[in-house]
Amino acid sequence: MSGVNFASRFADLTGVVYPVVQEGLGPYKSVALAAAVSNAGGLGCVCIPALTLGTDEGARVLRGYIEEACGLTDRPFSVNVPVGTAENGEVLPFSAAYVGAVLDAVKDSEIAKRLRVITTSAGAPGVVREAIAESGLIHMHKAGSTRQAVKAQEEGVDIVIASGFEAGGHTHARPVHTFVLGPNVVDAVDIPVLIAGGIRDGATMAAALALGADGVALGTRFVASYENTDWHPEYARRVVAMGEGDDSTVQAIYGPSRMLRNRGSHELEALNDAGKLDHDQLTKWKDDRLLAAQRDGDLDGGIVPMGQVASGIKEMIHVAEFIPGMVAEAAAVLDNLRARLRSADDERAR
Repeated sequence: MSGVNFASRFADLTGVVYPVVQEGLGPYKSVALAAAVSNAGGLGCVCIPALTLGTDEGARVLRGYIEEACGLTDRPFSVNVPVGTAENGEVLPFSAAYVGAVLDAVKDSEIAKRLRVITTSAGAPGVVREAIAESGLIHMHKAGSTRQAVKAQEEGVDIVIASGFEAGGHTHARPVHTFVLGPNVVDAVDIPVLIAGGIRDGATMAAALALGADGVALGTRFVASYENTDWHPEYARRVVAMGEGDDSTVQAIYGPSRMLRNRGSHELEALNDAGKLDHDQLTKWKDDRLLAAQRDGDLDGGIVPMGQVASGIKEMIHVAEFIPGMVAEAAAVLDNLRARLRSADDERAR
């Protein structure tokens, strides 16, 4: 790997070349994409299976994903696990099972050479922090507010992702957009901060770095890549075809989720309004519809998480070219801005 790069506390800590992260996707597998991102010098992310598999089966499938990723890359990668707690404050069974599967995996020294990071999201990271700290994994947490980011730092998290409201998938009950949230979090914490939500190219990466970020995280942009071979190709084609306003936010498993506006999203809204399904039944319905889109290519009746950034994505990418190219483009954008600077004397002379 060659070309320009940026100094980054995030890259130094995780051992990646470029300060670029593939966001957590899923629930369908993202192994091929994660390995491609890691091989290109970024940090790929293996996603957990469906929430409704059952704890033993889910943990077994996730371990298989991790081992498969280790066979495809010798570079660092992560696993994303949503965490939540029951009313009694205990970690939810599926969260405990998936975190446990990750911690068990890194007891294997060969896996531990590659699986370097665990990313938590959805709930507060404190419920699993002690176990993660003992594992030696780097702990990254996704936050949708400055308050959440500060709390994550207080609980010992190593890296925080500040994810703006325009990002795809699960988002925030109290909307805060990237250009507000990113610099707020950078100012509020001392640990490395990645910015997510609306990042698609070198220009948007340069903007994130200008806001003080140590790197960027991208989800939707990587979905529309040739290396996303685990998912049905129709999903990527729909990302490229999306226009402004084609998305909506609908109540999902952890709160609002940004998705394509389609028959599936309308049906989900209707189910939420009717209130006839209990939590487990509704979760199963959502999992099935997510898999229908990602695995089977049902982009009408399926649930299709997608960020607003898709409206600016016009073509598929090759990950190995895209990541170093995006970094080089970000450097060029910043150099061009520097070249446009004029002194006050120059302005008066005009």
